[in-house]
Amino acid sequence: MRKEYDVLIVGGGPGGLTAAIYGGRAELKTLLIEKSGYGGRITETAEVKNYPGVELDSGNHLMETFKKHAEDAESVELKRTTVTRVQPVEDGFIVSTKRRGDFTAKTVILDLGTVPRELNISGEKEFVGQGVSYCATCDAEFFKDQEIFVVGAGDQAIEESEYLAKFAKKINIVVLHDGGILDCNEVAAKNIKNNPKVSFIWNSTLAEIKGGEKVEEVVVKNVKTGALTTHTTKGVFFFIGMTPQTSLVKGLVEMNGHGYIHVNEKQETNLPGLYAIGDCTDNYLKQVITACGDGACAVVAAERYLTEEKQLAQILNDFDAKVAFIFFNPYESQDIDQATKFENALVEKYKVYRQDVSHQTVLFNQLKLNHTVVAALYEHGQLTKIINSIEELEK
Repeated sequence: MRKEYDVLIVGGGPGGLTAAIYGGRAELKTLLIEKSGYGGRITETAEVKNYPGVELDSGNHLMETFKKHAEDAESVELKRTTVTRVQPVEDGFIVSTKRRGDFTAKTVILDLGTVPRELNISGEKEFVGQGVSYCATCDAEFFKDQEIFVVGAGDQAIEESEYLAKFAKKINIVVLHDGGILDCNEVAAKNIKNNPKVSFIWNSTLAEIKGGEKVEEVVVKNVKTGALTTHTTKGVFFFIGMTPQTSLVKGLVEMNGHGYIHVNEKQETNLPGLYAIGDCTDNYLKQVITACGDGACAVVAAERYLTEEKQLAQILNDFDAKVAFIFFNPYESQDIDQATKFENALVEKYKVYRQDVSHQTVLFNQLKLNHTVVAALYEHGQLTKIINSIEELEK
C-alpha cells in the first residue's frame, strides 16, 4: 500500500527546501524527493552576499542549513531518487520514481530547476570536463595562472568572471554586443571593467573549440564582419543562460515558449493541486530569496487548498441535502447585493453556502467559472445546474 502525503515536493533547491520547512511547520505530511544534491545550483556559488542576514557565505553551506532545518521537522521526509512521472488522479497525484516505487500525494510542488544553456558549437560537448565548464566554483582552481575564455554578458557571466579572476592569469570575455555594452547590473559591470585581469572581445561569439585530449584553442567569430580568429587557451566557461528542466510535466501544465512553467500569484499551475516554484517558473526574478518566497507561498496555498477540499467533500457527501454554492467577490460592491438576492431565492429549497472567490477558489476553478455572481446547484452530491444570473432564478 502506497503511503499518502499531503504535500510532495519534486526537487530540493532553495524553494523546495523552504517548502519542506513550511510543510513541517504546518504539520503537513510532507515528502521531498531530490535526484542528486540538495540545494540546487546555488551550491556551486562560492560567495553568497545578498541573502538577508547572511553577509557572506558559500552557497553550499547556506543550503546545508536549509536542509538541516527541513530535516528537523517531524512530519517531513527527504528521499533521494529520480521522479519519472507525475500523474493526476481523482484524489490527487501519483508520483513515480526510478528506484523507490510510487508515492501518492494530495498536492505536488515542482521545484525542477534549470541547467546551463549550451552554445552547441563544435568541440563544446567533446571537451566538457576537459577544459569546457559551466561552473566557476567547481573548476576555477584548475586554471590557476592560466589564460581562459568566458562566453556571456549577463549577471551570472560577469559575477562568475570576478570569481575566476582570483585564479586565472587573464580572462577574455566574449560578448555579442557592441563595445562597452553588458547585460549585467551596473555595479557588476563597473567592477569587471576595472579588473586588470579582464579584457573583452566585443561583437563576437565562439565558433569552435579545438584540442587533443583537452582544450587547446578556441575560434572566435566576429558577428558583424564574419572574421575568424584563433586563440590559445586551456579553459572555456559558458554562462549564456539557463534551460528549464520541465520535460517531466510537458503537456501536463501550461508553459511559455521557452519551457518555463506558467504560475499565478499563488504558484498554482493550471492543474488544481499542482504548484511550481523557483527557477523552472516564468516568474520575473530567479534568485535564492525569490525561490524561498515561492516555496513558502506554494505551501500556504496548498494548505488552504487541502482545507477547502476537505470542507467541500464534507458538504457534498451529505447526499440527502440539496446544496447551492454562491460565488461572489466581496471587493465588488454589487456582488454582495447580488449574492444576497441569490441566497434569498434559493434558501427555501437549498442549503446555501457562500464562496468568497478572493480566497475560496477550489470549486470555482474546478467548475471553470470566470465571473461572479454565479450559483452552482447540487443534488445528491452531483452538479445539476449553473445559474449565471438572478434572472434565471426568477423565471
